Amino acid sequence: KAVVSTQSTGAVELMTVQDVSQFGYFQRSSVQEFLKFTAQFMADRTAPGERKSVKEKEYICHTLVKSDKVGGVLICDEEYPQRVAYSFILKSLDDFCKHHPKSTWRGTPFPEVLEIKQQFDLFQDPRKADSITAIQGDLDETKVILYNTIEQVLERGEKLDDIVAKSENLSLTSKQFYKTAKSTNSCCTIL
Repeated sequence: KAVVSTQSTGAVELMTVQDVSQFGYFQRSSVQEFLKFTAQFMADRTAPGERKSVKEKEYICHTLVKSDKVGGVLICDEEYPQRVAYSFILKSLDDFCKHHPKSTWRGTPFPEVLEIKQQFDLFQDPRKADSITAIQGDLDETKVILYNTIEQVLERGEKLDDIVAKSENLSLTSKQFYKTAKSTNSCCTIL
């Protein structure tokens, strides 16, 4: 996640929060440089008031530049929900501007803003950060449970059919037993 200021001379990095722990130790500095380059490249090519999402292999770069030329870039995997990505960018931009008014933008980049770092950690799992995504996840889980329940009912239905068929056979056998017993043993009477 990068907060940038787009100016006529190009995008200027104001703050960055990154998690490159999934990459090998010796790859991390190269990945960080690439993330910085991509963030500035995308911010330069996004007009104020616009948002863009660009896919590169299994990653997506979400870019949003507000009308005041302050923007955010979020690079994540392609499974991360787009709506949640833009929500995170907007929240981060608001928090950054609250902590660092434009009049203080002389020495860049700024250190991490604690609230943005906490949001970054929270937004690692979109279900925890976004109630709509959490509800969608719950609905998906409910569909799976319902599907499994229907399968179990069908299996039970098949087993019940077997039992019913066997009980019909048992009834015929019982009737046959009764007839045989009656003819063999005339002392039995049915009340």
